[in-house]
Amino acid sequence: MCGCMRLLTIAIIALALRASAQDKLAGRWEGVVEIPGRELSVVVDLAKNNAAQWEGSITFPELRIAGAALSEFTVNAADASFAIKSALADQRTGPAKFKGQLKDENHLAGEFVQAGNTAPFRLTRAGPAQVFTPPHSSVISKELEGEWHGEYELFGYPRKVSLKLQNRGADGATADFVIVGRKTNNLPVDLVRQENDFIAVESHETGLSFEGHASAGAINGTITQGPIEVPVTLHR
Repeated sequence: MCGCMRLLTIAIIALALRASAQDKLAGRWEGVVEIPGRELSVVVDLAKNNAAQWEGSITFPELRIAGAALSEFTVNAADASFAIKSALADQRTGPAKFKGQLKDENHLAGEFVQAGNTAPFRLTRAGPAQVFTPPHSSVISKELEGEWHGEYELFGYPRKVSLKLQNRGADGATADFVIVGRKTNNLPVDLVRQENDFIAVESHETGLSFEGHASAGAINGTITQGPIEVPVTLHR
C-alpha cells in the first residue's frame, strides 16, 4: 500500500511539474533568428485559449509580417514546437516551423526551419502574451460580390490578380485573393471591409493589401506590401 501511494505521489508531482513547464511557455517572447549574414527580429505571442488549447501569433518587423497566426503546437515538458500557419510557407516543404526548448523560465531557444533551411533562434520573455486577433470583416454590397480579375507588372515580371468576394452572413465578407507570377500565391485574407464605393482586402499574415474604389464595373486600386505600392484595376 505504501509503495502504491509513493508511486501515486511521484506521478502527481511529475504531472504538476509538466503542467508548470507548459504554463511557462505562455507569454510574449522577443528575440532573433540568426539567418546567415544577419539577425532577423521576431516577436512571438503564446497563450492558451478558453478551451485550454495553445494559440499564438508571430511578427517579423523586417519582413512586414505582423500578427501571423501560429498552428501545429506540440508542447512536452520544456520542449515546444509550432508552425506559422500560412506566412513564409513553402509549396514543397510546407509551413515554416520553430522547434525549441525552455532553457529557463525566461529563455526559449532552438531551430527555425523554413523551405529546407535551418537557422538558430533565441527568444527572451518580454511580458504577457498579446496574441493578435484579426478585426471583424464587414458585409459588402451585392454589386461587389463575385470574381474580379486584373494584372500588373513588378520588377519586370507580369502578375495576374484574381479576387473573389462573397458575403457569409453575420460574419461579414470573405475573399479568395490569388496573385500569379513566377509562382501562385493564394493569400490568407483576414479582413474585408467596404465603405460606400471603397473596398479594402487585407492579409495581415503576409503584410499585403488591396484598396480601391468601385465604379462602372471596375475597381481602381492599389496593391501594397511594405513600401511597395502598385496600381491595378480589377474587372469582372
